[in-house]
Amino acid sequence: MTIDLDPPDVVSVLGAGSWGTALALHARRRGLVTRLWARTAEHAGEMARERRNGRYLPGSRLPDDLLVTAELDAALAGAALVILSIPSHGMRENIVQLRAALAEQRSGRPPLYLIAAKGVEVESLRTMIDVLEEELPEGHRERVAVLGGPSFAAEVAQGQPTAVVVASRTRAVAALIQRLLSGHGLRVYVSDDVLGVELGGAFKNVIALAAGVCDGAGLGQNARAALITRGLAEITRLSLAMGADPATLAGLAGLGDLVLTCTGGLSRNRRVGLALGEGRRLPEILAEMGMVAEGVKNTLSAHRLAAREGVEMPITAVMHAILYEGFDARDAAAALMQRDLKPERG
Repeated sequence: MTIDLDPPDVVSVLGAGSWGTALALHARRRGLVTRLWARTAEHAGEMARERRNGRYLPGSRLPDDLLVTAELDAALAGAALVILSIPSHGMRENIVQLRAALAEQRSGRPPLYLIAAKGVEVESLRTMIDVLEEELPEGHRERVAVLGGPSFAAEVAQGQPTAVVVASRTRAVAALIQRLLSGHGLRVYVSDDVLGVELGGAFKNVIALAAGVCDGAGLGQNARAALITRGLAEITRLSLAMGADPATLAGLAGLGDLVLTCTGGLSRNRRVGLALGEGRRLPEILAEMGMVAEGVKNTLSAHRLAAREGVEMPITAVMHAILYEGFDARDAAAALMQRDLKPERG
């Protein structure tokens, strides 16, 4: 399959949170004509005036030639690559709007799509690439890729060294996005294991919540290391049951993203877990943050998928109990340590 882009290369980033803003800054550094779409006119106007995203990424200036808009038509006009940095729970609704906007433009070649959200739909248990393939028109579905790997938005925005992976069922799509985005601090690897990249990226957020709970409760670094290791084991069990490649879970989109999110100070999911471990309540924590912590909804998805696939995921089960069943986070360690004894690889 031949995939081409016509110059000038135009990149549209949909979603003006911290990650979308960082990816827009990187694309512009790469010399690509870049547009950043915000959900509300108020937010777009703030960013356009102040030349920064004061709500989500205040430390990075937006170049004067980076267009910020709340008009979807303007953001998509002539786009060769559409980066979808929309929270997973809002992805389907936004793809329906995107499809309508593209139909009105009646442009020639469809764009490429890069999913930068990490999650699984709670209701349908569909991955983000499933959602796009269900909602996009014919001729677009084979042009989709997903982005994974250890990548804090603030560091990507600053051009700090970062390695990520782009996965697509169409090899040429992944290779082309690799060439477009590699450079200026970002090293892009490619993969054909879309499912592994998506599941590793989604469910490491659940383990990051649990790691934060352990740290917030003062359980020590031994406990955190054990939790990360066993967390990877249960993510891998579920992913393999669904058909992913085990090598993916040992790579950037699995182990790499998991370690960063469980230990890094910039991790929103870990911060939520820290506060839970200190005895605070979830609604208060989320209201104070003002940002999406994908692990909260991903816990529901992981718990339901584990039940569907018949896979044991004890850390996920404890996080589900904390978030949705009123279980005291400070009792979580005891709940895990008192499980039946078993072999490590069981």
